Amino acid sequence: MKMRRAWSAGIGVVAVGTLALTGCSGGGSDAADDGSVTLTMWHNSTTGDGKQYWEDAAAAFHEEHPDVTIEVTSIQNEDMDGKLQTAVNSGDMPDIFMARGGGKLADIVSAGKVKDLTGLIDDDVKTAFGDAPFSAFTVDGKIYGMPSSVLPGGIFYSKDLFAQAGIAEEPKTISDLEDAVDKLKDAGIAPIALGAKDAWPAAHWYYFFAVRACSQDVVQNLSTDPDFSDPCWLTAAENLADFAAIEPFNDGFLTTTAQQGANSSAGLLANHQAAMELMGAWDVGVIASLTPDQQPLADLGWFPFPEVDGGDGEPGAMMGGVDGYSCAIDSPSACEDFLNFVSSKTWQEGYAKAFQTIPANQDAKGAVTDPSLIPLLDAYTAAPYVSLWLDTALGQNVGNALNTGIVEMLAGQGDPQKLVDGIANAAARG
Repeated sequence: MKMRRAWSAGIGVVAVGTLALTGCSGGGSDAADDGSVTLTMWHNSTTGDGKQYWEDAAAAFHEEHPDVTIEVTSIQNEDMDGKLQTAVNSGDMPDIFMARGGGKLADIVSAGKVKDLTGLIDDDVKTAFGDAPFSAFTVDGKIYGMPSSVLPGGIFYSKDLFAQAGIAEEPKTISDLEDAVDKLKDAGIAPIALGAKDAWPAAHWYYFFAVRACSQDVVQNLSTDPDFSDPCWLTAAENLADFAAIEPFNDGFLTTTAQQGANSSAGLLANHQAAMELMGAWDVGVIASLTPDQQPLADLGWFPFPEVDGGDGEPGAMMGGVDGYSCAIDSPSACEDFLNFVSSKTWQEGYAKAFQTIPANQDAKGAVTDPSLIPLLDAYTAAPYVSLWLDTALGQNVGNALNTGIVEMLAGQGDPQKLVDGIANAAARG
C-alpha cells in the first residue's frame, strides 16, 4: 500500500524578516582547475549511525563520481535553523543543507538562496516518493527540497512503566490520558517527559490540541493566511492549560532539553525515568542512542495523540514534519545529483535503518521494522490529513513567537488569551 498524501502543500513565499545573527563559517562549492569540485553539506545527526550514514553516502557518491567530493558537517539539531539564517545573511551558504519545509524554507527561498529542483528530480524518484512528501518543500508551485523522511508525531511510551502503574490500554481520549497520568503519579513514576528548554517540544502539545480543536482548512491555511481569529485557537490553548494543570510533566521540565544526554526528555524515557513523550517519528532513533547500551528501547510503544471532545478536528488527524535537503542557489549540478543518488530505494532503506524512522521513498518502507514505528506508520497511512508542525508552516519569526508563548504559558507567565494574542500580533508583524 502506498503511504497516503497528507502534508500541507503549495505555500506562498513569505518575506524574510530582518535577521540579526552574524558570523558563520559556511561553505560553498569549490571548483578546482582540473574540473573536480568540492561541495559542503550540513546535516543534523551528530552521533552514531545517522552521522555515519551521511559519511558513507558521501564516500559512495565520490566513488561513483571521483571528481566530486562532499565535505559533510554535522550540526546540533537545535542550532541548525540559526546557522542557516546566519548563512543566508552572510551569503556563505552550504551547497547542501537540511531543510524542514514550510514557511522556514519559504523564507530562504524568498531570499533567493535556494535552487529550484522542480525539473532536476529523477522521474523514478518522483514516482517512488509520490506527491505528498514533496508538498512540504513546494513554494509557489516549485519544488525546493528533496524529502528524506516523513515524521508524523504522537506519544511514545514505556510498556513496562505502563504495566507497573496498572495501565492496561493505550489512552484513546484525553480523559484516558489524564487517568494514565494519575496512575503513573500514584506509582511514583514521572508521567510525561518534556524538553521545554528547547521550546518546540512544549509547543507540540499546543499543536496537537489545535489539530483536535480546529478544522483542516483552518490549520492548513496558516501557510498562506496566518489568521488566528478562529475561536478554535483559544480553545486549543485552554485545553492545553487544563491538561497542564494536572501537572503531567517531569519535575524541572522547563529546564529540560529535548535530545541531548540522559537527562533530556528523550533520555528520561530511554532510561525509564519517565513513561511518555510527545514527539515525532525520529524519537525512536534518539531514544535508542540514549539507552544504557545504545540499543533500541525494547519496551517502547506508540499511540496517537488522544481525541478531544468538542473540537472541529477530524479524528485521526496528525501533526508532523518532513525532513529533507535543499541545494544552494549557486550549487553545481552535483548537488541535485547527490540528492537523487541518496533517494534510491537502497539508500532510503539504509536511511530508515540508520535513523530508525520512516523513509520518504515508499518503496523503502519495508525497512521500517521497529515495533513502535509500525503503528505510527499505520496511523499515518490512515490519517485524513497530516499538517506540518505549526512553527515550520509559519516560518522562523512567527514560529519562534508561537513556541516561546507556549512555554511562557506553561511557566505561569501567561494565559490562553495572552498566548493567542501574542501569536496573532507576531503574525501581523510578519
